[in-house]
Amino acid sequence: MKKIIIAGIGPGSKEDITPAVLEAVREADVVVGYKYYFQFIDMYVKAGCECIDTGMKKERERAEQAFLLAEQGKTVVVISSGDAGLYGMAPLVYEMKRERGSDVEIEALPGISAFQKAASLLGAPIGHDTCLISLSDLMTPWEVIERRIKAAAVGDFVTAAYNPKSHGRYWQLYRLQELFLQERAAETPVGYVRQAGREEQEVKVTTLGAFDPEDVDMFTVILIGNSQSYIADGKMITPRGYYREEANEGNKIGQNIMIESFRTIAGELRKKDYPLDHQWALLHAIHTTADFDMENILYTDPGAVETLYNKVKDGSLKTIVTDVTMVTSGIRKGALQRLGIEAKCYLSDSSVAEFASANNITRTQAGIRLAVEEHPDALFAFGNAPTALMELCDLIRKGKAHPAGIIAAPVGFVHVKESKHMVKPFKDIPKIIVEGRKGGSNLAATLCNAIMTFDDAAQLKPGRDL
Repeated sequence: MKKIIIAGIGPGSKEDITPAVLEAVREADVVVGYKYYFQFIDMYVKAGCECIDTGMKKERERAEQAFLLAEQGKTVVVISSGDAGLYGMAPLVYEMKRERGSDVEIEALPGISAFQKAASLLGAPIGHDTCLISLSDLMTPWEVIERRIKAAAVGDFVTAAYNPKSHGRYWQLYRLQELFLQERAAETPVGYVRQAGREEQEVKVTTLGAFDPEDVDMFTVILIGNSQSYIADGKMITPRGYYREEANEGNKIGQNIMIESFRTIAGELRKKDYPLDHQWALLHAIHTTADFDMENILYTDPGAVETLYNKVKDGSLKTIVTDVTMVTSGIRKGALQRLGIEAKCYLSDSSVAEFASANNITRTQAGIRLAVEEHPDALFAFGNAPTALMELCDLIRKGKAHPAGIIAAPVGFVHVKESKHMVKPFKDIPKIIVEGRKGGSNLAATLCNAIMTFDDAAQLKPGRDL
């Protein structure tokens, strides 16, 4: 019978060879393969079966030998590690059949691939969309490989890297790590397995930032997680979304939309390794404005969002004072109620207009003066009036106000930039500033919301109080 069976024998242990492949090997007249792989199947070969082994990089010679023998009427099994269709012999054999115009029947039997075996040892890293990339540039130009690496990183694919290193190929893995760090956070899980399924097997889990390419050789398969992957109990997990769907049952549609929006924004950020509390404020700012320039102009003191959240949590921050009622309106009422916080704007106070007129100041300035008298230690949020922010700065310098924090996001063209510059010298006050001319009541409000929901930041799950 003129037939070639291309059989994937798995990653390297007899337990991982499929029954179909074992049956093919047992019935073969001839087995052709790389000599290293015969140790995994020689106990299954029938008496009288011819075994033809060759060295590395002899794939074409093996295929030609298989055709010569099959064309003589023999059943030939060509063995290939892992799955013969993944960087294996299957494509070559099919191409050679066409080139020769051969009437030999071809059958391909799948095997467990190295990346599948590695994944099972690492936990569940390939639970969502996954791609495979070989770093070998022997037959593929490096420019093409690099484009594929960039696409995988931008597309948020879990990525398996084959052929990561050899004696002459020492720098490519460093380049892959560099490209992924441009698109993924340094905390992204990375797992790698050497000699998967064999006695020499080594399994390691780390992060993209801590990963050391020098710890890898040509027998290693590397798996890089996506933005949702995480490490738990030493295992690498990429969720499919079942628990998210279950958790969302009964939630408002608006929260689900907001969660997906935040994930989209996080995936499009130019920089991936912002501190968590800054990133949380940034995601809120971009979500509210659809303006990715916020990456350039949103300033937060180190740890400002977390510090202010902790003040909310310990009860020392009980009041948010805003410059205009639109800011107060945008602060989530559910969060205020849940946390026992009051949001106030003094602009509509009956005495403000009279006080402003008597002192020749704006109504927003007057509102801040009255607010400081009652709540000198509030969180002050400005989304409209630079004069109100300047007033607060003056009161701080006079010792009349000592805010828990300041959100400086007034918008406009007159004194706006200056008012924000005036805030920065107060080193002991946590500050969030939308620098330049941009700002607005919606921004000031959403930054208040970011502070009150900081405990949702690690799970990237906004919108609890919608």
